[in-house]
Amino acid sequence: MRVPLSWLREFVDVTMSVEELADRLTTVGLEVASIDYVGVQPPANSAWAPNLSAAEPPAYIPWDRETIVVGQIIAVEQHPNAERLTMPQIGYGQGREITVVTGAPNIKVGMHGQKVALALRGARLLDGHSETRRWLTLKPTKLRGVPSEGMVCSEMELALSDEHEGIIFLPDDAPVGTPLADYLGDVVLEIETTPNYAHTLSIVGVAREVAALTGAPLHPPVVQAAMAGAPIAERVKVEIEDATICPRFVAGLIEGVQIGPSPLWLKHRLRLAGQRSINNVADVTNYVMLEWGEPSHAFDADKVQDRHLIIRASRPGEKLETLDHIGRELRPIDTIVADPSGPSSLAGVMGGAESEISDTTVNVLYEAALWNPITIRQTAQHFKLQSEASRRFEKGVDPELPPLTTTRGLQLIQQIAGGTIANGLIDIYPSPAPRHEIELPLGEVRRILGIELGRDEVAELLSRVMFTSQPVEGERGPALRVSVPSHRPDVEIEADLLEEVARMYGYNRIPETLMADTLPPQRGNRDHEAVERIRDLLAASDLDEAISYSLTNLGVAQALNAANQPLDPADFLQLENPLTPERAFMRRSILPELLRVASADLRERERVALFELGAVFHPRSGQLLPDEPRRLAIVLAGMRSTPSWQEPNPAIFDFFDLKGSIEELLRRHGLAETATFVPGGDERFHPGRSAEIKVGERSLGVFGELHPVVRQRLDISVARVCAAELDLDALLEQAEPTKYRTISRFPATVQDLALVASSDLPADQIARAIRANGGEFLEDVRLFDVYEGAPVPAGQRSLAFRLRFRAPDRTLSDKDLTKNREKLLKALERELGITLRG
Repeated sequence: MRVPLSWLREFVDVTMSVEELADRLTTVGLEVASIDYVGVQPPANSAWAPNLSAAEPPAYIPWDRETIVVGQIIAVEQHPNAERLTMPQIGYGQGREITVVTGAPNIKVGMHGQKVALALRGARLLDGHSETRRWLTLKPTKLRGVPSEGMVCSEMELALSDEHEGIIFLPDDAPVGTPLADYLGDVVLEIETTPNYAHTLSIVGVAREVAALTGAPLHPPVVQAAMAGAPIAERVKVEIEDATICPRFVAGLIEGVQIGPSPLWLKHRLRLAGQRSINNVADVTNYVMLEWGEPSHAFDADKVQDRHLIIRASRPGEKLETLDHIGRELRPIDTIVADPSGPSSLAGVMGGAESEISDTTVNVLYEAALWNPITIRQTAQHFKLQSEASRRFEKGVDPELPPLTTTRGLQLIQQIAGGTIANGLIDIYPSPAPRHEIELPLGEVRRILGIELGRDEVAELLSRVMFTSQPVEGERGPALRVSVPSHRPDVEIEADLLEEVARMYGYNRIPETLMADTLPPQRGNRDHEAVERIRDLLAASDLDEAISYSLTNLGVAQALNAANQPLDPADFLQLENPLTPERAFMRRSILPELLRVASADLRERERVALFELGAVFHPRSGQLLPDEPRRLAIVLAGMRSTPSWQEPNPAIFDFFDLKGSIEELLRRHGLAETATFVPGGDERFHPGRSAEIKVGERSLGVFGELHPVVRQRLDISVARVCAAELDLDALLEQAEPTKYRTISRFPATVQDLALVASSDLPADQIARAIRANGGEFLEDVRLFDVYEGAPVPAGQRSLAFRLRFRAPDRTLSDKDLTKNREKLLKALERELGITLRG
């Protein structure tokens, strides 16, 4: 929100410096992001002073008080040697006059009396004829043989806008010879408004805050219009079909206006506030919105059929060309203002081109309304029309404003465009909003804010921001029943009132105190703690946690479909109002977006090891809300370690690196002995280098090396990418409780077994058989060698396992181990056809 200081001072006295005001506003939540000094010189040592020594001029420049002044045209003569040049004679006070030569098209021979911005020798301006922004220091010159002693300035040369086709004409009240900075200069505060401070999206709103901070009286503009025309009820008809989408609608009529450019004061204020000038009537709607925070709209009354406005939801097949001259196909959830022939405007967002104000407009139908914030937001997002109006309606506006802002709009139109205002307003408000009241226990002030304040002190602080209150005895002791002003829809509960008390008391005055309240008993959350342990384990394994988008598109999901079968959009949860087409669906899997992150990271890094925990979204037939199962995804790509002098060419991640991480995860959850790995089964992965993890018949997820087709689609440059996606809920449900036992003080005994087995028999199945038949003292089984080739018979391979045995009460003897070994080998041969390698 851009706030010109001159405009603010019309409503509240500001006696402090601009920079002190900015600091005070920031301390109460209205963060001043910047201060623009427009034409005026910043204070010495100002933190906001522009850099005037830079080669490129800043956005706004100071106007020298001696060389840039208000001038008045005395006479204009034709240049003797150039048809397109004129020679105005300019006076600038105390009998001083100069002649300048100009090519401005809006200066005509014979003009006199007009006030202009005059630059004299030495003035530093912007070069209005340069294609780039650069400085121009004015010097005496000759144009086609005639001396020019100065310059009459355009908006561009004064750094007010990019307009340079004509000079600025000042109002008649501009005092000749006065420094232009005193007449047209200003200071603009750029305030970053947070969603809960929507009441400050207006000059009046900021003035209320200044008045509350300083104690200065608030004097808003006098809103009074001479309604001398025929009664409006005889000339205009308004109906609301559904009050839930439009709780209040106010309309006024002014006839006989003359459309044209706005006066300089109006254009200048709009420009400083960040708005462009369109025409006098359109500018009034923007001016009133900035002044009061209530958007309004003006229709050409003669283009509204029967002058009959109908507020309703759009109907199937309806279309509307908006003011930006784009045809838009409307949806049933879009709210429109229509006439009997069809849509006239997109309510609360943008007007329609067919009924817009034009040069031929004579009669104006002016409206201000309350709109449902949710439908306005949905419409604005769908059509990508985030206007100043929709921004305010989305946050909520004062329900009492529409009659006032309609009257104010009519008043200003009559002032600058003439016309006769119809008598009265049409005000449809079927269900007036009740005054919101909140009970504030005084004990909460001490408990939450840590300060001791009496009832009168709290009431006084709230009264500064226009809250009225009365003392009551509540269930929690002495309290105030506080009435919330209509312009504060953000204040809903007692915590909001406490924030207002703290703002007005001063955050910087609240002392640091130890918490005196009783802490509630701490209850553990086993599920949350289990997820945090998984995070800690993976982070300790040198993996980085990522948080990718939950929103995706079908193209990204399709990239992981190696078989290239078309995806069914019905399998995905689709957003009604996506921010962009790229984020129109909720993800069914974490992997697609996480792999996109990995692909981007691999362009900058040699090693990528990522994991993500999060929800996925599966639509349920006949249900509004989806299932949201949790998933754990892991991606390993690139080098196992960063190259160093010890290992300049590290190996790249492979299937077994990922399998090792998953085995450790299973071990930590007591599933190392019960989980099995079933080869293949998922088209996203390489068919010979992937597996499904199962506990009994329950699938815990899949992992493997990414299919080459998928890797190519994702533009991943490394030769191998390993990925996993696990069902986090299933993993936690299947987890076995941790069992503890006393650590044996006796040494372990290690045996190595070289076994010959069929080449297609998984090593994991053999290890499981060893664990099942290894006896009570078997502590660990590790595969450490695999060999195929002579003398091992074809179709078979040798697998070497290291077995570690330990007894809790003694050192194991050779007799114990020999007996156990013979029993184990017989079981392996009987169950799996495995023999001991000779």
